[in-house]
Amino acid sequence: MDLNYSAADLQWRDEVRRFLDASLPADTRGRLLEGLPAGVEDIRRWQRTLYAHGWGAVAWPERFGGLGLSKVRQHLFELECATAGAPPQLPFGLKMLGPVLMQFGNPTQQQYFLPRILSGEHWWCQGYSEPGAGSDLASLKTRAVLDGEHYVVNGQKAWNTLGQHADWMFCLVRTDAAAKPQRGISFLLIDMRSPGISVRPTKLLDGTPEVNEIWFENVRVPVAQRVGEENQGWTYAKFLLEHERTSIAGVGVARRAMAHLRRVAAVHSQGGRAMIEDPLFRARVAQLDIELTALEITNLRMISQEASKTAPTPDASILKIRGSQIQQAISELLLETIGIRALPFAELPAQAPASPALPGPVHAAGLTANYLNLRKLSIFGGSNEIQKNIIAHMLLDS
Repeated sequence: MDLNYSAADLQWRDEVRRFLDASLPADTRGRLLEGLPAGVEDIRRWQRTLYAHGWGAVAWPERFGGLGLSKVRQHLFELECATAGAPPQLPFGLKMLGPVLMQFGNPTQQQYFLPRILSGEHWWCQGYSEPGAGSDLASLKTRAVLDGEHYVVNGQKAWNTLGQHADWMFCLVRTDAAAKPQRGISFLLIDMRSPGISVRPTKLLDGTPEVNEIWFENVRVPVAQRVGEENQGWTYAKFLLEHERTSIAGVGVARRAMAHLRRVAAVHSQGGRAMIEDPLFRARVAQLDIELTALEITNLRMISQEASKTAPTPDASILKIRGSQIQQAISELLLETIGIRALPFAELPAQAPASPALPGPVHAAGLTANYLNLRKLSIFGGSNEIQKNIIAHMLLDS
């Protein structure tokens, strides 16, 4: 489905497809198309491959090492990569920190960090949420006290995604306890190898340690690693969150999951016929397809509004809510399709090969874990309840 893309955009899409056919590792593609997760080395290897081809960040400005392509072409790139079975590019460096450094970082920070984000040398994590400061982020309590040329950081961050693999963290800290909550926050870049940092993984419902608690005990961070001005970190944090929420819909991942659903439904039967031949089942699949197409159109509309600098709309919050709901609905329908074969729950490592020791077919092995893992979508990136409040305020307070 082309959704009225321009001829030039479709040529770009075809170029991406040729590259994926030639360069995407077969082992990675096979696992992801079977519904298994990408491993850490899959993600690192893929970023190195993209960087070597000059595609480390297709929408970054050329002066910072990107291709300078439009958001529409970035959307097409991510859609094609996801549906082909490519690992995700980690958003923490590319889509969150990178734009902040380009806009607010000093030349030394830009020259050091941006190339290492592109090459995949640095794996970044996000230090935002804390116990009691999740949706109400401005109430964060992690302190940074100035001591000569360093800040001394003490406190705790929670729900840190993949922080156990990270080399660096961009972190919000309180540098003025007397100021109003949003006015006393600074934005620091912290080396995760610094003495005094403890990372404590937290197992999710699916059994994986995807998120972490991270503790800071007298961690010394050079003042040179502060982005922008002291106590102005809330401005940079809001800028970052805008970039995070424009890419949170997960259209490509949902397209890949829909294709996987159709493949699975073609080989699993109920009542003597393949699930995909059941009219009621097909109607449910068609409804999800319609909703996913509407999501993609909304995503493209928001991209167009960004490009034309129109007034802010609630589209980002709508994308977040509907994107999470659609991915969860697909995972639920996959479980129904597999039936009792999905009951055995195995905590499979991402690199696990197909094995006769598995309790069922390889595409059934990760379904229950995936279903449980996707419960998080309603919460991260701003909970769906908070997003509904944002929509209401934008529409009713105007």
